[in-house]
This record gives sequence, C-alpha cells and structure tokens, in this order.
Amino acid sequence: MLEEWLLIAHVIGATVLFGTGAGIAFFMVMAHRTRDPRLIAHVASTVVIADTLFTATAAILQPVTGYLLARSTGWDLSEGWIALSLLLYVVTGLFWLPVVWIQIRLRDHARAATAAGKALPPAYFSLYRIWFACGFPAFSAVIGILWLMLTKPSIALF
Repeated sequence: MLEEWLLIAHVIGATVLFGTGAGIAFFMVMAHRTRDPRLIAHVASTVVIADTLFTATAAILQPVTGYLLARSTGWDLSEGWIALSLLLYVVTGLFWLPVVWIQIRLRDHARAATAAGKALPPAYFSLYRIWFACGFPAFSAVIGILWLMLTKPSIALF
C-alpha cells in the first residue's frame, strides 16, 4: 500500500514539474511576444509565484519520493536508468535555478519600464535570450527522465 502511495506521489510530482515548466514557458513566450512591459510584468509575476509554489515544491519532493519508492521496491540507485535519471535531474536543476533568477529580473525590468512609461531596456532582451536558451536543455532532460522512468531500460553505466 505504501508503495502505491509513493508511486502516485512521484507521478504527480513529475506531472507538476513537466506541466508547470511547459505552462510557464508558454505564457512567458506569449507575453514576451507582445513587447508590452505591463503585460510582461504581470505574467512574469505570476510565473515567479508558480515556480515557487509548484515547481520548487515538486523539485524538492521528487528525489524524496523517488528514493523511498526505490527503497520500497528494492531498486538499487546505481541501476543505470535510475543513475541516469538522477544525472538528468541535476542537469535540469542547473538550468532551472538560473531561469528562476532570470524570471525575477525579467519581471523587475518590465515593472521598471511600466513605472517609467518606457519600452523594455536592452538588458531585458539579453536576459530573455538566456532564459529561452536554458529552457531547451532543461526541458529535454525532463523528457529524458520521464522516458527513463516509464521504460526502465537496462543501461549498463559501468
């Protein structure tokens, strides 16, 4: 029974990470396309809250539920698919952490432009390009993790 609860918690966490990441990316891109500082400030504010509430919470709980699930089912953490999943999880985190900081800066630039009644500054566009570029490896790593978790392929790492 515990194993079933751990599995559902782990799957829900993965769904939240994937869904929130995709949703945040979509809404940030759509807001950016308008070049409207007021709209971007609003959307980026919501994105920062969503990342804090949903993504950060799920990101903390995923390794916990994954470890407990592996332990309860007898999977060794050194199994290839698990070890590779953990590596991809670290890769995701290495791209996600700067993205969170960048989203806060994008929001702040948009707020300042709105308050001053000016267009978005060049710094906003530089940060946006970095934010956009970081999304591809992070999103690809999450898709890789989902594939590994669903297929559990036999992978010899050593």
